[in-house]
Amino acid sequence: MHPFLLWRIFTASVTATNQTTCQLQGNFNLPGISKAGDIILGGMFNVHLHRFESSRHFEQAPEQTRCKGFNFRSFRHVQTMIFAIEEINRSRTLLSNITIGYKILDDCSSPTIATKAALTLANGMEEMISASDCKGLPNVLAIVGGSESSQSIAIARTIGPFRMPLISYFSTCACLSNRQEYPAFYRTIPSDYYQSKLLAQLVKTFGWTWIGAVRSNNDYGNFGMEAFMEDIEKLGICVAFSVSFSRTDPQEKVTEIVQVIKKSTTKVIVAFSATGEMRILLREIVRQNVTGIQWIGSEAWVTAELLTPGESTKFLTGTIGPAVHVAEVLGLRDFLLQVHPSTYPGNSLMAEFWETTFKCTLLSGNKVKSDVVPENPQCTGHESLHGVNNAYSDITMDGSSSNVYKAVYVFAHAVHEMLACEDGKGPFTNGTCAHISTYEPWQLLHYMQSVNFTTSSGDKIYFDSNGDPVAMYDLINWQVNNHGYPVVVTVGYYDASVTSGQSIALNKEAIVWNDGNNKVPRAVCSDSCPPGTRKVSRKGQPICCFDCAQCADGEFSNTTDALDCIKCPLEYWPNPNKDKCVAKEIEFLDFGEILGIVLVTLALVGICGTIAIAGVFLQHKDTPIVKANNSELSFLLLFALTLCFLCSLTFIGEPSFWSCILRRVIFSITFVLCISCILAKTILVLMAFQATLPNNNLMRWFGPTQQRFGVFGLTFIQGFICTVWLSIAAPFPMKNTSYYKEIIILECRVGSITAFYCVSGYIAFLSCVCFVLAFLARKLPDNFNEAQCITFSMLIFCAVWITFIPAYVSSPGKYTVATEVFAILASSFALLLCIFVPKCTIILFKPENNTRKHVMSKMPSKNL
Repeated sequence: MHPFLLWRIFTASVTATNQTTCQLQGNFNLPGISKAGDIILGGMFNVHLHRFESSRHFEQAPEQTRCKGFNFRSFRHVQTMIFAIEEINRSRTLLSNITIGYKILDDCSSPTIATKAALTLANGMEEMISASDCKGLPNVLAIVGGSESSQSIAIARTIGPFRMPLISYFSTCACLSNRQEYPAFYRTIPSDYYQSKLLAQLVKTFGWTWIGAVRSNNDYGNFGMEAFMEDIEKLGICVAFSVSFSRTDPQEKVTEIVQVIKKSTTKVIVAFSATGEMRILLREIVRQNVTGIQWIGSEAWVTAELLTPGESTKFLTGTIGPAVHVAEVLGLRDFLLQVHPSTYPGNSLMAEFWETTFKCTLLSGNKVKSDVVPENPQCTGHESLHGVNNAYSDITMDGSSSNVYKAVYVFAHAVHEMLACEDGKGPFTNGTCAHISTYEPWQLLHYMQSVNFTTSSGDKIYFDSNGDPVAMYDLINWQVNNHGYPVVVTVGYYDASVTSGQSIALNKEAIVWNDGNNKVPRAVCSDSCPPGTRKVSRKGQPICCFDCAQCADGEFSNTTDALDCIKCPLEYWPNPNKDKCVAKEIEFLDFGEILGIVLVTLALVGICGTIAIAGVFLQHKDTPIVKANNSELSFLLLFALTLCFLCSLTFIGEPSFWSCILRRVIFSITFVLCISCILAKTILVLMAFQATLPNNNLMRWFGPTQQRFGVFGLTFIQGFICTVWLSIAAPFPMKNTSYYKEIIILECRVGSITAFYCVSGYIAFLSCVCFVLAFLARKLPDNFNEAQCITFSMLIFCAVWITFIPAYVSSPGKYTVATEVFAILASSFALLLCIFVPKCTIILFKPENNTRKHVMSKMPSKNL
C-alpha cells in the first residue's frame, strides 16, 4: 500500500456492505486558491495571523477552522507563487507541453492547522473516493510553504517520512538542516546558523558587550537565540537579560518583559522573534511609551510593518538587522497590481483581501463574501491597487517574494530534469526513469538535491548537503524620510560564500541610530580598561562587568581590556602610564654631573696642593725642619698622597672591567703606602728620642735603608694580597636592578669578599698601629714633635673611615660611590693638612723657627 494512504486509513471507514470506497470522517474547510494542471504544486501561506479559538465540547464535532487578522505580505506570497507558475507554464524551454497546477491553502500561522493543510494537500479533499484511488499517488508532488519554522517542523515531520519535498521560503531554524530528522526539507532562505553568526558579528562590530535578548518561545526563536548565544559567548559579549514569550501568553507576561527592558542597564536589544510575537511586544512598548531602544532584529520581523508609520518612526527608527536578499522579479509588481476579485470569482481569500484593502464590502446578491464588517460601503469593482501602499504592493521591502519565486522554480527545474531522463540511463533501479503518469515524490526528491540554475535576476540557486542555499543577506536600517515616514534603507550586505573575515560589507556612515543621529549608541556593563590596567572580574557578575586595576610595579599592558599585565624585561621598566616598557635609567657617578664635578675638583685641589707642598719642601730641602724626620719619607708620603687623590678619580665615571680593578688595587696599595710612610715616620720619632739616652744604639737599626725596606715590605704585603684577590675573583662591573625598581645602578662588585676583607683589614690594622704609636709619642719633649701632627691626622683618618661604614651602607646608588670617594679625599686631606701644613707654615711664614737650634731644643709638650 502506498505510504500516503496512512492518513486516509486513519480517517476513513470502509463500508460494511462492500469494501469499494473510502470516506473521509470530516470535511476540512480550509480557505485557499487552486487551479488544475498536469502536475500539481501545493502551497501553504499564513494569509491570516490568528485563528478563532472555540471552546471544546467532546459531545459534538468541533467547529470548522476560522482565521482572522489578514496578512498582506503573505497574500503577496500567494500571488507570487501563482505568478511564477503562470510564467513557467508560458515558458517554451522549461517544462514545455506540461502545465503546472496549484493548490494553495491558508495555515493561519498555526502548526496544528499547517499539519492539517499539509495532509489535505497530500490526500485531497474529496469526501468519498474509490478503493482503487486510495492506492493512487498523492494529490500534490511537492509543497511550497512553511511561513515559520514551527509550521515547517510540523509539516516536515508529517510528510517527510514519505519523502514528499517541502520547499520553504521563510523558515530559517538551523534545526531544519538536520537531514536525518528532515530528509525532504529544502529552503530558499538561509539558515539561522548564518544569521546567528551575522547578528553576533554586528554586535561585535559596534563594540557592544552588554546587550538584552528577546526571543519568541518557539522553534525559530529558541534555536536561533541558542546559536546566537553560543557565538557571542566566544566573542566575549554578555547578556544583561534574556526573556521569551509566545503569542498565546497572557498580557501580564508581555507587560513584565517590557518592565525588564525598562529597568535594564542596556538599551541595545537583540530580538530573535517571529513577526506575530514581535507585533505583540511592540504594541506593549508603544503602550508604555518606552523609547530609546536600539533594536537589532532578525530577518523574520525586521522588514515587517508591525506598527503604524507614526509609531514606527518613534519606536523603531535605528533598527538594524539582516533581511532576505532582495532580488528583482521582473513583471511581478505589474502582476500584483492587476489582481482583481473577478480573476478568482467566489474566492473568499481574494474577497477578503479586496475588502480589507479598500475598506468596502463585496456583495453577491445579499451574501457577504468575507468576515469584514458589512457596515463598510459596497465595493464598486473599479478600485485600483496602483495607489495602494502596504505590505502587499511593496515588493522591495524584503526578499521573501523572490524566495517564493525561487522555490517554485526549484520545483519546476527538478521536475524538468526528472522528465528529461532517458530510459536505461536513469538514476533508479536498472537505469529506470520516473514517468509523468507514475512518478512518486521520492523520485522528485532525488532531482531536488542536484538543482542548479540561475534566475532571471542573476541569482545562482543550488543546495548544499543539508538542503540549504548559499547564505546572503541585505543589512537594513530603519530611517525616516523627508516626509517623516519610516523607510528601510540597505546599508550593507552579508555573503557567506566570501572568504571568512570579508563576508560582511557595512557602510557605517549611512546608519541612523535610535536617537536619529549617526553616533553609535554605547552598550557596555563596564567601560573598557585602557592600556596600563587590567580587568578584574566582579564577583557573581558576568565577565563583561569588571573593574580596572592599575598594573603592578614592573608590569605593563599595551592593549585595551587586558586580562593580565605583562612583566617588563629585567632592564626595562614601565612608563608612567604603564602601557609600554622603556629602558631603565642608568645611574652611576658621572663626571658631568654636579656631584662628580665637585669631587673631581676636590681631587684636583688635593693633587695641586700636594704638588705645591712637595715644591715647597723641595725648595727648602736643606732646612732643618725638612730634614728633621727624614725628608725622603716626606717626599714618598707626598707621592703616595698624590696617588690617593688620583685613585679617587677612578671611582668616577661608568664602571668597566679595568676601572673596577684599578679603583680597588690602587686604593688599597696607595693607602698602605701612605700609612707605611706615616708609620715609619712615627717609629723614627720614637727611635730618635730613645737615641738621646746613654748607651742607646737603636738608631743604627732603623736607618734610611731599614726605613725604605720597612715601607716597601708593608706595601708589598698589600700588593701580594691584591694579586691573590685578582687571581681568585677580581672585582667586576655589574648592573644592580634590585636596589631601585626603575633604575639600573652600574657598580663594581668586589668579587672575592674574603680578599676584600683582607685588604681592608690590613689597612685598618696598619692605621691602628700607626695611631697607637703616634699617640704614645705625642708628649715627647721636642720643640717640634711631629708625632703630635701624626696623632691628630690619624685620629681624623680613623674617624673618617669609621663613619664611612654606616654612611656607605645607607647611601643609595651612585651616592654609595660618592661616599667612598669623599672618604678617600677627606682622609687624604687630613693626612696632607695635618702633617705638612704646620711645617709649610714655619718654612714660609716663620723662617726664624726653621733653625737647628730651635728644632733640637727640648721643651715640655702640651697635652693634646
